[in-house]
Amino acid sequence: MTGPGFVHLHVHSAYSLLEGALPIARLLKLATKDNQPALAIADTSNLFGALEFSEKAAESGVQPIISCEIPVVFDDQGELPAERGDTGKNAIVLIACDKTGFANLSGLISKAYLESEDGVAVLHQSWLSKDSTEGLICLSGGPEGAIDPLFADGLVEYAKARLLFLHSLFAQRLYIELQRHGLDSEALVEPELVAFAYEHDIALVATNEPYFPEKSDYEAHDALLAIAEGSVLAQSKRRKLTPEHYFKTRKEMQALFSDIPEALENSVAIAKHVSFRPRTLAPILPNFSVAQGASEKQAQKQEAAELARQAKEGLDRRLEATGLAKGYTRKDYDERLAFELKVIQDMKYPGYFLIVADFIKWAKSQQIPVGPGRGSGAGSLVAYVLTITDLDPLKYQLLFERFLNPDRVSMPDFDIDFCQERREEVIRYVQKKYGREQVAQIITFGSLQARAALRDVGRVLQMPYGQVDRICKLVPANPAAPVTIAEALKQERQLRNMRDEDETVAELLKIAQNLEGLYRHASTHAAGIIIGDRPLQELAPLYRDPRSDMQVVQYSMKWVEPAGLVKFDFLGLKTLTVIDYAIKMINRNGTELSLDAIPINDPPTFEMLRGGDTVGVFQLESAGMRRALIEMQPDRFEDLIALVALFRPGPMENIPTYCARKLGEEEVEYLHPS
Repeated sequence: MTGPGFVHLHVHSAYSLLEGALPIARLLKLATKDNQPALAIADTSNLFGALEFSEKAAESGVQPIISCEIPVVFDDQGELPAERGDTGKNAIVLIACDKTGFANLSGLISKAYLESEDGVAVLHQSWLSKDSTEGLICLSGGPEGAIDPLFADGLVEYAKARLLFLHSLFAQRLYIELQRHGLDSEALVEPELVAFAYEHDIALVATNEPYFPEKSDYEAHDALLAIAEGSVLAQSKRRKLTPEHYFKTRKEMQALFSDIPEALENSVAIAKHVSFRPRTLAPILPNFSVAQGASEKQAQKQEAAELARQAKEGLDRRLEATGLAKGYTRKDYDERLAFELKVIQDMKYPGYFLIVADFIKWAKSQQIPVGPGRGSGAGSLVAYVLTITDLDPLKYQLLFERFLNPDRVSMPDFDIDFCQERREEVIRYVQKKYGREQVAQIITFGSLQARAALRDVGRVLQMPYGQVDRICKLVPANPAAPVTIAEALKQERQLRNMRDEDETVAELLKIAQNLEGLYRHASTHAAGIIIGDRPLQELAPLYRDPRSDMQVVQYSMKWVEPAGLVKFDFLGLKTLTVIDYAIKMINRNGTELSLDAIPINDPPTFEMLRGGDTVGVFQLESAGMRRALIEMQPDRFEDLIALVALFRPGPMENIPTYCARKLGEEEVEYLHPS
């Protein structure tokens, strides 16, 4: 390609919530199709997609550039005329050039959320110093930024003062941004920007600010902006962009800025200045409790010794209380314990086991109900003797290798259930023990699923509620495997007929399909808690849910572990709360009932199970599970283990065979005589 070249530096991915309509996969497809060598995402006030974009772009052969468009409250804000109306986002774009730059960018964005009272992230001019902006390139922000609207409103001195302040901080790392999307304000302001740049020797850079993939996506994106504002498409006084805010090719940008080739060249020069991208890290486990100043090697040695001590003492206590499992000797237990401890030590996970055991023991000491353990963690004898789980894995022949296996290295992952009402107390304990800055929740993103997209678009199109509701009901609701609008159209003839007979319905379906799957809002994951070995801000940018005072990691569940963060599951379980209330009510009149004292082979309990009388029983309450219980007629705990294992997609089809063989109606065929 001839000409000066071009690199996108101000792209809004789908992580610009209810604003960007460019999912990362789609964005990279467009960039690779155009042979773009580098690409920056500059999402509004967040780094939600930083690690995902970094990894996926590098895999695609595109150099990832991490940046962010972030609003700034300048010191002059109080002096500006109050009647100016909507003047855009008041933002600048900060681009991370190196490791220090990314740490500073991450720090500024984290501070903007953690010190925000309403959940809206903004920087304050006083936070911007030479130290806090080291390693960062600054772009002036474009037509909706912190500078252009002041020029457009005739507040020229304020605009110049802001630019001079930014220039004093960034020097040669400040670029005045020029955009050409056909807006009147762009044409009005551009001569002033160019004149100021030449006068003060500040570089110009051409940018395209895409929010959606193709020009044809403009209408759908306009509907997205109306959804975000809670307004309707017909309303004229609302934020609107132009059909030109699509992801342009290099050739289109070269044609658009052919009169200022230096502005195109500078976009490439900025990309060449960037020498850093966030990368995946091995898990960084927090230290349980080791001597101050101990080296990593010494710390691991101390933790391994502490785990072995607690495990051996715990085994003595467990066997004293419950005895040996039928068919096993003390030697069997000792050998299994030694084997597990060696694997845990070799995989460097003693600290993980000690941390989990510590907060579970604390919860039990505070009479906070804790689940007996479930999932593959129940196969660990070490977990049983540390009281992380309450099931003897030898008695039920459970395999430790399903939980931890040196041939398939993955983090141990205990699903820990706490009483729903007191789970928060355990989290507070962990915060106090490791430090608030080392404990965080995990962000999660709600997306526009088919029905939600149809309802939102129906509202902005001002369609009658009843009509939209009828259309939504024709899209099957299946939370486990959500049905898309395209799939619903294939399945439902009535929906196709409504589309073909009514132009408005056709428009609704078209726009909703275009927006389906985009992120709608951010909230926090119900169970995941991160505990770090250092302030978490050093490992990932942070966010704060305005409904909570706890910090949240800006990377989703899928990306926290690749970021080196270690997740612990603190699940709040209503069933444990109900059981706790029931036992307290029983014991009110002098009875001394303890949950541990209830036998696991209680005949009346199995009678209820065989009758399918299990509404409110965790994992056994669905209609399908109740049918399976009646069919199976369980009479021992092992039957329930088998049923819970079978009741999932795939194995489910074997339930009738299992039941027939258990009841002697069908002969059992074994794969091997052993």
